[in-house]
Amino acid sequence: MSAPTPAPAAAGSHDLAGGHDLTGTGVLYRLALRRDRIALPVWVYIGTAMVASTVFSFNKLYADEASRRTFAAGIDGNGSLRALYGPVFDGSTTGGLTAWRMGVFGAVLAALMSTLLVVRHTRAEEEDGRLELIGAGAVGRRAPLTAALAAALTANAALAALVAAALLAAGQSAAGSLAFGLALGATGLFFAALAAVTAQLAETARAANGLAGAAIGAAFVLRAIGDSGTGTGWLGWLSPIGWSEQVRAFAANRWWVLLLPLAGAALLTALARTLVARRDLGAGLLPQRPGPAAAAPALASAAALARRLQRGPLLGWTAALAAGGAVFGGVAKGVVDLVGDNRQMAEVLARMGGQQGVLDAYLSSIATVFGMVAAVYAVQAVLRMRAEEVSGRAEPVLAGAVSRLRWAAGHLLFPLLGTALLLAAAGLTAGLAEGLALGHGTGPAVGRMLGATLVQLPAVWLTAAVALAGYALLPHWAAAGWAGFGAFVLIAWLGPILRFPQAVLDLSPFSHLPHLPGGRPDAAPLLWLTALTALTTAAALAGLRRRDLG
Repeated sequence: MSAPTPAPAAAGSHDLAGGHDLTGTGVLYRLALRRDRIALPVWVYIGTAMVASTVFSFNKLYADEASRRTFAAGIDGNGSLRALYGPVFDGSTTGGLTAWRMGVFGAVLAALMSTLLVVRHTRAEEEDGRLELIGAGAVGRRAPLTAALAAALTANAALAALVAAALLAAGQSAAGSLAFGLALGATGLFFAALAAVTAQLAETARAANGLAGAAIGAAFVLRAIGDSGTGTGWLGWLSPIGWSEQVRAFAANRWWVLLLPLAGAALLTALARTLVARRDLGAGLLPQRPGPAAAAPALASAAALARRLQRGPLLGWTAALAAGGAVFGGVAKGVVDLVGDNRQMAEVLARMGGQQGVLDAYLSSIATVFGMVAAVYAVQAVLRMRAEEVSGRAEPVLAGAVSRLRWAAGHLLFPLLGTALLLAAAGLTAGLAEGLALGHGTGPAVGRMLGATLVQLPAVWLTAAVALAGYALLPHWAAAGWAGFGAFVLIAWLGPILRFPQAVLDLSPFSHLPHLPGGRPDAAPLLWLTALTALTTAAALAGLRRRDLG
């Protein structure tokens, strides 16, 4: 009697020992790119524009090799600037100076982009329950993770290619341009793989992003310590951001260093693929602390729920901006010493923000940067409402005695008041650090920096209002809020350097802010921006009341 014929495997079964665990990867990859068709180009274009504007500025500032070498020598003798930006490996070309100025922060940008992308398409999908529905079809167990990493590879390849093209267009060497672009892309790939691991360890997207963000911060600190003085350079080799720096684009062009982040990415990817098969769907490998059996009375309202959902990111962003304020305020003396009598550089710094003296110009420019960073948080806080709606958690709340306006108001307190807390923290620590570094008293320094950072609020609020309008009126295009933010930042950042027409500069709310400290305080643009914010918010809330949820 012949043996019975085995039943065929059910469609969508996850054969982890065979090849079916990648079924559906291509479809999920295309879906990831489609969902991020706005956010990813914004990330890539901002990174490219930062490099392009920097090389353009250095071309104008230092037109001859002698002036470039003098500038580089001043940087190498300034420990605070080396800790912030790293050493200059090639001071003879504008490409080498651009690699110094943008190498570290370009690598951090690539790391953040990759982390958010991978966690969004892995752990966040699991947390919202969508991955369970997808997995019920013909989709392999490892397909979502592989698709997310493939999307990260695409984004970092685009960043590397566009950065290299921008440097080539500026007349820099092909080898150096390619080395610098690949260094940024390889760093992004490493942190994409690291985020794939944290997505297996943590049970929530917020925790996974927090673990990956802590790793980025640790890598930055290790590199900063390694670059700050003699005898500590070996610490930079322990940092993936330090690896990007050690490629030494436009100097030695050490291609072999690129093997370090690529090998690390391969190992972390293999680890993530192993972990995803060893845990239950929806669960993380790190144990979660159980909450109380009964909710506290303070949670018995829609506003309290919004506060509970938003407080973690607010605390994290506040700590990050406070640390950033201390770092940038602490190097104020180094910037003043570096500029010295260089009238050209003082002119460019003044165009970027200040009007009275090099110190005021520098402090005004970093206050503008803090405002733009706070706008990132504001857009994120606004779009939390979209996440609550899509996940189905908003509907049970609104099914009770809670109006849509009341529900929205609880969330909108954070882009309104939370951004004020962020900017106050940055201004406070920047003022304290500047006062201590320059020795002219912390009281006046803190007052000046608080004014410089808090004056950014009307522009931040208008950016949040534009994101709210996108979510409320065109919910399927809610991610366009990031496009609005990107346009505002690029116009304000590149406009003064590239001498855009005034009509274009006026499109960004950051272009209308008074340049403090050092500039003339003018309340009129602040009032106009605040009024426009109120009108945009009112129109958005009216649209939210009238449209269908979901």
